[in-house]
Amino acid sequence: MLHIIDDEEVIRDSLSWLARSRQIAAHSYESAEKFLVALDKPLMFDSQGDCILLDVRMPGLTGINLFEMLAARQLTKRLPVIFLTGHGDVPMAVDTLKRGAFDFFEKPFNDNKLMDRVQEALAVSRQAGSAALVHDRLASLSAREREVLDLILLGKMNKVIADQLGISMRTVEVHRAHIFDKMQVKTAVELAGLLK
Repeated sequence: MLHIIDDEEVIRDSLSWLARSRQIAAHSYESAEKFLVALDKPLMFDSQGDCILLDVRMPGLTGINLFEMLAARQLTKRLPVIFLTGHGDVPMAVDTLKRGAFDFFEKPFNDNKLMDRVQEALAVSRQAGSAALVHDRLASLSAREREVLDLILLGKMNKVIADQLGISMRTVEVHRAHIFDKMQVKTAVELAGLLK
């Protein structure tokens, strides 16, 4: 999902149309404050990735202020930010890029170059979202399940795992089933692929 945050309606409409022309779902917000309200709703993130096109200068909370808030919440990998500005400011652009912004475009911008960067940002977001999902699944494992997981990844058979951990083979089978369920895989090969 492309999140367009700009106080000018004509810019929001034009960017939404441009996104649709590339089959990119878009939602627009007239202020940073309205985006923050949406950000706190469940299911905010799209499995196809998210990207923010953010106007630098807006009344109230500025684009820079919003970016700083997202950076403080460690969301700029999951929500890559592409800044848009009508007031070219090279030092500002350099500073935001150093602090993790994905890109910086000055209005008027080349439509194709902007949408190419949006698609690249969406790919980065998808990858970050997948990594976060795997991390969350791993965090749901118990300490014993993590021990069993490590031995599964080393290619150990259930009997060897049971002997090594001093537990029954049936207990290993139960842990293995829980691990596969929590990690949402069906085989050890799938599990290894997920965690590579």
